[in-house]
Amino acid sequence: MVGFGKSLRRFLDGLYLSAGILSALFLICILVLIVIQMIARWTGEVFAGAPDYAGYCMAASSFLALAYALNSGNHIRVSLLLNALGRFRRFGEIWCFGIATFLSLFFARYAVKATYESYRWHDISQGQDATPIWIPQLAMSVGVVILAIAFVDHLIRLIFVGSHNIEEEALDAHTE
Repeated sequence: MVGFGKSLRRFLDGLYLSAGILSALFLICILVLIVIQMIARWTGEVFAGAPDYAGYCMAASSFLALAYALNSGNHIRVSLLLNALGRFRRFGEIWCFGIATFLSLFFARYAVKATYESYRWHDISQGQDATPIWIPQLAMSVGVVILAIAFVDHLIRLIFVGSHNIEEEALDAHTE
């Protein structure tokens, strides 16, 4: 059973890291789109839909980075309040992770539902690109589902192991 826990931990950490890498790749895509659009303007060409594609990449990058940022200790936390709880800090963390888990699961459910409905109804974007809107929504849904998995992971670890898996060095650096 201990071996399963370590492999699950490695898998989940790899999932969060992969989402973070994918997020960074979407940021690079934004840069490439901007450069292509600049070159198109200099040459008198038109790259229709470039701002829309850059917006899709920004949304994908933002949502895919959420779980990685949480796991790395880069989210804003209520450390001041948690430190003030003293010996009841663990209960405060469980409460915070419980609320965050509920909200992320709620958001994930409706993000996936909205993506499916956009696919089902053949919604297209209102910009010049006329992209099926479910395609950019898919990255948002994947990012939110991975965030929900991360919150469930950290909540379960906090309850049963006694500590979450958020990198402690990052938390210590933010509280100083």
